Amino acid sequence: MFKFLSHTFNPQTLVAEFSYQGTDGIIFTEKIKFHAPTIPYYADTIRNRVHATPNHTPELLDRALFLAFILIGTSYYKSHPTTQVVLPQSIDDFQARFFSTVYQEGLSQFTFENQLTRADLAHFTATVDYRAPEPLSYNGTGTLALQSGGKDSLLTATLLREQNTDFTPWFVGYGNNNYPQVIDEVSNQSPQIINRLIDHANLQKSAGLNGHVPITYIVMSLALIQAIINGENTVLTSVAQEGNEPHGMVGDLPINHQWSKSWSAEQLFARYVATYISPDLHVGSPLRKYSELKVAELFVKKCWQNYSHQFSSCNRANYTQGNDSSMLAWCGDCAKCANSYLLFCPFLPAETLTATFANQDLFTSSRLTEIFKGLLGIDGVMKPFECVGTIDELRYAYYHRDQSGTERYHDLPFVVPDSDFDPDALYPTQPYFQEFFHE
Repeated sequence: MFKFLSHTFNPQTLVAEFSYQGTDGIIFTEKIKFHAPTIPYYADTIRNRVHATPNHTPELLDRALFLAFILIGTSYYKSHPTTQVVLPQSIDDFQARFFSTVYQEGLSQFTFENQLTRADLAHFTATVDYRAPEPLSYNGTGTLALQSGGKDSLLTATLLREQNTDFTPWFVGYGNNNYPQVIDEVSNQSPQIINRLIDHANLQKSAGLNGHVPITYIVMSLALIQAIINGENTVLTSVAQEGNEPHGMVGDLPINHQWSKSWSAEQLFARYVATYISPDLHVGSPLRKYSELKVAELFVKKCWQNYSHQFSSCNRANYTQGNDSSMLAWCGDCAKCANSYLLFCPFLPAETLTATFANQDLFTSSRLTEIFKGLLGIDGVMKPFECVGTIDELRYAYYHRDQSGTERYHDLPFVVPDSDFDPDALYPTQPYFQEFFHE
């Protein structure tokens, strides 16, 4: 059995601890240091400050901590996956189905890469005759926006500033206070950096399987906790219309690297929060209504002048645990770089975009040929396990390259089918986020 042992929170140190026991008996404990709240104030003069204090109960925070407790568990469960899990408290039928979905759909890439099936994964069961407590009311106010230094989160920050919406920039670090310095520029509030201390020592001792986890869900749950600590009621992710196109199937299990970024996953998360924590808390993405191509277009229009030499969506060159990601870069050799190159090429002259990648037209790179085939659905090459656009929109981008500059984009060394993708189409979003941005 995999056992969820306990979760605790120290309100003085703002440190949460989450403990688990693997099937091999090894106990894992992850610690997370949250940021001290930035208490807003309202003042007529500098000497006459009236402080607003966060209004939440310990029970509200504990319910958010429990959600994070289950989601973070994927990082340790994957070492020795099993169908049997043991929880320290009762759950109802929806919670059992929700957590089973996370540990199956959310671990689908891990399942594929380790030659498992859905039948090998965790199946949570409801406690007989258990009825979960009613959600709590909450009168917090304010916005926390996840920031990474990528195009999507920088666009969200820019759109928030355009409509004079104040917000807290927020970033998850791993054991240090290192974060992309561009985040310092996105708001008039200082960024909040939290530190996630993964139990690497015991993971090495356990020496089991490894693979991708639903990291977006984990980060969303931690952001929710931070928002409650801050007294805020809104958590903004920056996810456009993505994550809905699987890479393939293993039996009845769709294989999807981006499952926790999908529209169905966002809806599930929102339903859980409203039902088991508070309907007054809102987590989701106001960019959800846009295609990835539309986000790229808006970024060029609104953000390129300020951030073109500071942003990056490349995971290989940045964000690796233990590495310095204060100054973001592009490696020019990975699926994220190839995907970004495709998304931006309709909106930038070749000489402008290639300057971002050491003056190289990525379409001419032999190292990227197979990656481009996967992105564009050519010769049966599997779509890369990365957060990337859909095949149809990337084909559309390729055929609408901007050829107006002094240089021209080259052709790829294979034929790319055309696409009738509509980059301006609008997609469903949660009602709460529908009116956030007007374009």
